[in-house]
Amino acid sequence: MSKRIAVIGIGNTLRRDDGIGIIVLESLLKFYKRQGIDYLNFGVATFDLLHRIRDYDTVLLIDGVRADLPVGELKIFELANLKYYPDNLTTSTHGLNLKDIFELAKKIALKTKIYVALIQINDLSYGEGLSNILKDKQQEITKQISLFIDKIF
Repeated sequence: MSKRIAVIGIGNTLRRDDGIGIIVLESLLKFYKRQGIDYLNFGVATFDLLHRIRDYDTVLLIDGVRADLPVGELKIFELANLKYYPDNLTTSTHGLNLKDIFELAKKIALKTKIYVALIQINDLSYGEGLSNILKDKQQEITKQISLFIDKIF
């Protein structure tokens, strides 16, 4: 039986930079799609996330965060290591934040290996499209995440 793998974009495309997880997911599908990986757009529906990812062996979540990092900086790590990051790295503008997801995954003994790709965002105002600074970095962020996917999958 082959391993089930998913790459999941999270974000609100109507809150400018908060849509970066979805935009990167779409770029991965267009330029770096790999056979054997499911690409899922969860948008802001993070409450259903744990239920859906339990069907996978390995998952990569892509999301924008406010963490006092330079805009566009990418941090990728295993969700199990979330406890080593400051609380502000887990903030979210939608549904459950990553800290909540981690706590729930522990409580239900989720066996899925979860990685997170967090991207520092800038503009959370209402509107569509990324801020110029994040738009300029989006292609490089997508490439870095693609290289990570190559490495872990």
